[in-house]
Amino acid sequence: MAKLKTGRHTSAIKAWRQSERRAARNRGVKSKIHDVSREFNALTAKKDIESAQKLLPKVYSLLDKAAKKGTIHWKSASRKKARLAQRVRKIAQNPS
Repeated sequence: MAKLKTGRHTSAIKAWRQSERRAARNRGVKSKIHDVSREFNALTAKKDIESAQKLLPKVYSLLDKAAKKGTIHWKSASRKKARLAQRVRKIAQNPS
């Protein structure tokens, strides 16, 4: 990269570009998690146990991948997974 005017470091500019790319990727992943979680919550609200149980592994996978990449903290992913499983268990016990 060519030498820039004083006060602007090439490494800082590159770091900024990288952070922008990573933030965009993280936004997409978090958005996908949010959308699938909302779909799951709608199914549990309707007490559609079969569909919710089919969707659960997909939500788990998204959360695990996000935690693996560092988009969300692994304990946060674990907590979300536990709460989703708890909702399914609660509906399965009281289907009425």
